[in-house]
Amino acid sequence: MKLKVCGMKYNPTEVAELQPDYMGFIFWEPSSRFFHGKTPDLPTTIKKVGVFVDAAIDEIAQKVEQHGLQSVQLHGAESPELCQSLKNRFPELEIIKVFTIKDSFNFELLTPYETVCDYYLFDTKGKLPGGNGYTFDWSILEDYPSTKPYFLSGGIGPDSTEELKSFLHSPASKYCQVIDVNSKFEIEPGLKNIEKLSEFKELLTNNH
Repeated sequence: MKLKVCGMKYNPTEVAELQPDYMGFIFWEPSSRFFHGKTPDLPTTIKKVGVFVDAAIDEIAQKVEQHGLQSVQLHGAESPELCQSLKNRFPELEIIKVFTIKDSFNFELLTPYETVCDYYLFDTKGKLPGGNGYTFDWSILEDYPSTKPYFLSGGIGPDSTEELKSFLHSPASKYCQVIDVNSKFEIEPGLKNIEKLSEFKELLTNNH
């Protein structure tokens, strides 16, 4: 099971020392974790993810080139056409399309994206596009109709370990490839608690 740490801002270099598989930088200005400036050089084993919400394709392309992004996470109502255009421009770029879930989910929404993105990301539906700090009912994913790998996100923290263990041993997690964490591992928005992250990473490594 891979780990993504999102909402990088104040201590990305320390987080990188933990060797997560993905690190997310949020390029959506209203976010308290909005990243501006130069992203750090990361080890080649860590994929640098840019997080966008309904950004224009030229803005996304500019950030991909400026920061050397290997992945983009699309958190808004981005169309399959936009995903395809990004693929055409950057064939190597991983595209992660986000869908939010509260009490239920219509999996037919995934169909138009099957051929144009590399991963789905399932997050909790809340007031903000991400970073709401709540989990959704993971058992909904028992009905997942696709074979596309997905990221699991939304309020996962140090206190989620028991539920996470049982989820990872359930059929619903068959295509879950990455656990995505953010606000529950923070001292303040954008400042990660390295000790808690380290313990969580160890748990993920030992449990799958």
